[in-house]
Amino acid sequence: MKIAITVLLLGIASFLIGKWVKHKSLYPFMPFKYDFRKRRNTFLKMMELMKRTNAKLIIETGTSREGLRGAKSNGAATIVFGKWAKENNAFVHSVDINEESVKNAQAEVDRQYLQEFVQIHHSDSLIFLEDFNQKVDVLYLDSYDYSNDPEVQKKSQQHHLEEFQRIEEQLHDNSIVLIDDCDLPNGGKGKLVIAYMLEHGWKILVESYQVLLVRDDFSLNEAL
Repeated sequence: MKIAITVLLLGIASFLIGKWVKHKSLYPFMPFKYDFRKRRNTFLKMMELMKRTNAKLIIETGTSREGLRGAKSNGAATIVFGKWAKENNAFVHSVDINEESVKNAQAEVDRQYLQEFVQIHHSDSLIFLEDFNQKVDVLYLDSYDYSNDPEVQKKSQQHHLEEFQRIEEQLHDNSIVLIDDCDLPNGGKGKLVIAYMLEHGWKILVESYQVLLVRDDFSLNEAL
């Protein structure tokens, strides 16, 4: 009986240790309970660069439809960037074509008291970016949902490329671009846009599930 109990306790301990090792929070920036898993390190690097470059205007395509509940599944970037904006006197524009996603994201923005720092736009991101006329410090691309369907993959990749091209003229020497869902079959969301950027004066700074890019002449000595 004692052996069985010992084995059971060891199993529970191993399980809890495994959960602890996999859990990747943004604490103390965000409460420890939220697990950002595969996006944690790129979010941390992104925010470090944002701080060093004194970023003030952030655009996100594809809003956080699950709020902070989606930290592990989709990154909850609207809230992450919104909280960063609140602490650093910045502002976030988040755009999504899905009305329900916009509604849910707005509810989370309200719950987190971020209304003064985040504006959720119900719009086609291509139209929104085409008409946006302010300089952009941070661009986060995470709109058109990806899937295992090759046709959906192609449409998602093309959409992200067109998003970047629509806002390209509003990016400056120290702008930062983060693209989500890149480590997926057939190159993920960033396949076409990353190739385009690499041919037009940009370089990859971090490459993992998300890809972080800056200009070739980005002030690395000052920003890192």
